[in-house]
Amino acid sequence: MKCTGPCDTMPRMATPPDGDFSSLFNFLPIGAYRSAPDGRMIRANEALVRFNGHESEAALIASVGNIATEWYVDSRRREDFRSLLERDGFVRGFVSEVYRHKTRERAWVSENAHIVRGADGQVLFYEGTVEDITERVAQQRDIREQQDRMQALADQIPGMVFSLVVHHDGTRRYRYVSSGVRDLLGVLPEAFLRDPTTITRLLHPDEAPRLAAETRALLGGKAVLSGEFRVVTPEGVLKWVHNRSCEVYRDDEGIHRVGVLLDITELKRMEEALHRSEALWKMALESAGDGVWDWNLETGEEYLSDSLLSMYGYSREDVHGVAADLDERTHPDDVAGMLAARQAHFEGRTPVYRNEHRIRTRDGRWIWVLTRGTAVARDAQGRPLRLVGTHTDITEIKQAEEQQRQFEAQLRERQKMEAIGTLAGGVAHDFNNLLAAILGNLVLAREDVGPEHPAQESLSEISRAAIRARQLVQQILTFSRRDAQIMERRLLRPLMDEALRLMRTLLPAGVRLTSALDGPPLPVMADGTQLQQVLMNLCTNAWQAFEGRAGDITVALHEEAVDAARALQLGGLSPGLYACLSVADNGPGMDADTQRRVFEPFFTTKAPGAGTGLGLAVVHGIVKAHKGAIALDSAPGRGTRFDVYLPLAPEGASADEPAAVPEPARLPALEGRHLVYVDDYEALVFLVRRLLTKRGARVTTFESSQAAIDWLAGHEDEPIDLLVTDQNMPVLSGLEVARAALARRPALPVAIVSGHVSEALVTEAEALGVRAVLPKQDNMDALAQAIGALLEAADRPQLPA
Repeated sequence: MKCTGPCDTMPRMATPPDGDFSSLFNFLPIGAYRSAPDGRMIRANEALVRFNGHESEAALIASVGNIATEWYVDSRRREDFRSLLERDGFVRGFVSEVYRHKTRERAWVSENAHIVRGADGQVLFYEGTVEDITERVAQQRDIREQQDRMQALADQIPGMVFSLVVHHDGTRRYRYVSSGVRDLLGVLPEAFLRDPTTITRLLHPDEAPRLAAETRALLGGKAVLSGEFRVVTPEGVLKWVHNRSCEVYRDDEGIHRVGVLLDITELKRMEEALHRSEALWKMALESAGDGVWDWNLETGEEYLSDSLLSMYGYSREDVHGVAADLDERTHPDDVAGMLAARQAHFEGRTPVYRNEHRIRTRDGRWIWVLTRGTAVARDAQGRPLRLVGTHTDITEIKQAEEQQRQFEAQLRERQKMEAIGTLAGGVAHDFNNLLAAILGNLVLAREDVGPEHPAQESLSEISRAAIRARQLVQQILTFSRRDAQIMERRLLRPLMDEALRLMRTLLPAGVRLTSALDGPPLPVMADGTQLQQVLMNLCTNAWQAFEGRAGDITVALHEEAVDAARALQLGGLSPGLYACLSVADNGPGMDADTQRRVFEPFFTTKAPGAGTGLGLAVVHGIVKAHKGAIALDSAPGRGTRFDVYLPLAPEGASADEPAAVPEPARLPALEGRHLVYVDDYEALVFLVRRLLTKRGARVTTFESSQAAIDWLAGHEDEPIDLLVTDQNMPVLSGLEVARAALARRPALPVAIVSGHVSEALVTEAEALGVRAVLPKQDNMDALAQAIGALLEAADRPQLPA
């Protein structure tokens, strides 16, 4: 399109004849032209016409004067183009900014041109192409600007941004590194790019295996790498570097990756300082006997110290380094409370996480631990990220607390039983007085109506019921006492018969008690009261298991020969003959866990307040004290049976074998005798006076102990054959009446009557000189007999001491 020589000397050229490349000329997608040496346009194809804004080739040719002077935005480009053409005879890829001829819009083009000469070497014309590269130039400009921005951004990152190719043989070539390489590694970017082994030479010697492993990982297909390593700069400075890179693409050259190296030296120093600090406080805590834990809540990982693992008997191989290691070993009953305490601290409701719970050790034991911890890191929303704390073994403390609770419960039980005993003594006194009045008046009534009267049968039934009532009161007193164990040769069947009589009065409605005690009496060495308590407790446990429903309890007693195998099953008994007392029920039965714990003190399956958990523990203790054993047979839905084995006593007379029933004794005559009777119960005083008077005695009675003492003081010359006083009276007791009477009349026969005769009462009475301590009699005839015997003894001459 340009004239580069003396254009005015060249003749005009005619249009190329048909048959040349005119069709190809117009078909070209880029502009093409032929121009004369004088600058005139000879030909222009359609692409060039359109580029310049014209509608036809003729319009373009007609409007162009000198295309060379009207073309370039920068006129200096014309000279550059001309110089290249004159020097080489052609120009290729000459990029310039030009004006579109008609619109004068600017555009970027890439030109190619050459000189066409004649046979004589003269320039005939110029031919060339014009390619519109405006969009390409704009794109290249955008790319350069983007590269400049990325370079500026990379230069602001405190580290080294890089792009590299990892060749298939493992070698590396860095294609780009940011200027941060100077500060990070002490190497200029140009030097780093020239020498691909720079990073390898700067690596700390211990890190070489890491680089080799990374290369293998990359070649193996790993897309993302992240890690930390050490380098030593040319100045000898040790630095920690964090590397993170990712794969962009792969081709025949290798794996193209981009990434960044960051200086984390200061962070590593702070971490090391923190680790030293943590190590110190962990050491301090462990030296105090505590186990240390450190829980990363983001990852779930948890560090457990050696002392903590030792506390539970675990090794590093037994755990996985996660919080679930201990959570899964926490007692199921304690998990809810532990999680609640933990959540309260997570939510900021408590300043410290604190909880007591049980953890299973490697040998299957449960130990109590106190865990304390605090969140040492939280995110912007306050959620905990890291929790550290300790475990303290408090098993011994818990055991001591449990022992203290058991002791307190036992003390309360003992105090309760003592209170029951005291109450029972008082109740027995009042009941015995009432029963004595009933029985005494029965005797008098039967005498008054005569032996043939029809009322005798009814009066006999009343007498039997009253006597049975007195026996029940006596048994209540027996069970409420806590005397020392007295081992005597006793017949087991009568003892159990007596206990069952009392048990029948206590059973709730709907519970049937069946006994099979028809065999031999079976002598054993035993404390009778305690064995009765065993039966009472077993029967009580049975009917309580019915939980208000109807049911059957069966009590059986038989002799059993225990061989060596059975003795071993029963806990190491000696083989031999045993009495076997069985208590069976058809209740709900027990599962295996309940059977394992059934004899533990304070263990109960009943609702709070419905039982103490001591009944079967007491049974077990009593049976063991009697050198026996107890076996349990039960299953859910099949009922329960307890078998109590007690060794039979050697042959010999039994202390409680039934004695022959004596013939009714003749009532003594009391004519001329003077008796003084003291009791605070008016009905009994009236009855005794009437009874003894009918026997011929002169009776002086008092309903007040103080009144009796005052009378004795005022009637010192009054002859008295016998003073009988009740023990349990308000103001002054029978012992105090006896003390006052014997102080004035040392030879006076004195007897004390009590509804609750204890060893302590008998001992104190004997020390005062009291002749006898009598229980409340079942009937007035027995009282008259006892009084007669005392008078006869008093009449006999006393031997000198």
